[in-house]
Amino acid sequence: MEYSAPPNVLMELLIVPDKILMGPGPSNCPKRVLEALKNPVLGHLHPECLKIMDDIKVGMQYIFQTKNPATLCVSASGHAGMEATLCNLLEDGDILLVGVTGHWGNRAADMGRRYGADVRVVEAKLGESLSFERIEEALVVHKPSVFFITQGDSSTGVWQPLEGLGQLCHKYNCLLVVDTVASLGGVPVFMDKWEIDAIYTGSQKVLGAPPGITPMSFSQRALDRVNNRNSKVKVYYWDINLLGDYWGCFGRPRIYHHTISSTLLYGLREALAMVCEEGIPVTIQRHMDASYRLQEGLKKMGLKMFAERPQDRLPCVNTIHVPEGVDWLKVAQHAMKHFKVEISGGLGPTAGKVFRIGLMGENATTERVDMVLYVLKESIQSTSPNFSFEKSKM
Repeated sequence: MEYSAPPNVLMELLIVPDKILMGPGPSNCPKRVLEALKNPVLGHLHPECLKIMDDIKVGMQYIFQTKNPATLCVSASGHAGMEATLCNLLEDGDILLVGVTGHWGNRAADMGRRYGADVRVVEAKLGESLSFERIEEALVVHKPSVFFITQGDSSTGVWQPLEGLGQLCHKYNCLLVVDTVASLGGVPVFMDKWEIDAIYTGSQKVLGAPPGITPMSFSQRALDRVNNRNSKVKVYYWDINLLGDYWGCFGRPRIYHHTISSTLLYGLREALAMVCEEGIPVTIQRHMDASYRLQEGLKKMGLKMFAERPQDRLPCVNTIHVPEGVDWLKVAQHAMKHFKVEISGGLGPTAGKVFRIGLMGENATTERVDMVLYVLKESIQSTSPNFSFEKSKM
């Protein structure tokens, strides 16, 4: 029996272009993180690998601002955090209330239904956050066991307030699950003080590590819910007790759960070290300052933010109305072709309506803000001959 010929395409040299990632993520990895990725591969239970996992654990406890022992990572992209939190905390027939401020609330609702939950939603006006009054009304009416909310929705650029929400949920015997994929490190997060029960983030956003490994943390209240389930966690891969034993969270012997990528661990550890060296308050202020500078520049150009109220605007992912007469796709293609700069369009409810400019990690600087403002303006001018910036200011 003869084998078929190997594909010619794999005989060609691998060439990866250098792009400036100013979309909603991933962000550019710092050179220090890229250097860390070059280290030799380790086995998933080698003591050196386990030590790096322990380092990551304490780093994430710092960034989440928690003392939860069940702080760990799952080997998959940020979606895995959503999957793991909902899979562990929901059983068939449980009522899941989802606060929808954009695409990611809708995605969580879809996942909840797949895990057998009775899903209810409380939805904000597009481009706005949810008031605690509306959330409390929904808690009273629906009586959920779990409430899910996205702190920073990257589709709408909305920043949802969280302080006091954990106490509100617990008043109604409800667990609080928070998605911080696009927000952690760019805005304040206090898991313990705000009584958040389950939280997760994305390695590839503000942290500046490669995608594919998702940090998350479970409170004791959430673990109690898991340990008192009437049925097994439906997906072995997401089971927090098994993952926790691999990560050494519960004082039991460490077990083989899956083959973790030691390479991704190197990148995440180095990214966390950089955040710890800078300090969370400084990191957050840098992102706030960068977003303010961007918004002022957009205002001078006559462009309008999608989230009208300043307090609703997420500094990490800035959404801008696409002006009438401008083709967002042509603008994005021009920016990439001529400047190697990524500017994204909308997602879900904002598809075709907005530009999305990410200011995350090493891209949250004065220099990158000024560069992306120039690229956006030039790209609009080059692709939209009938559009006038002067008229848009009127």
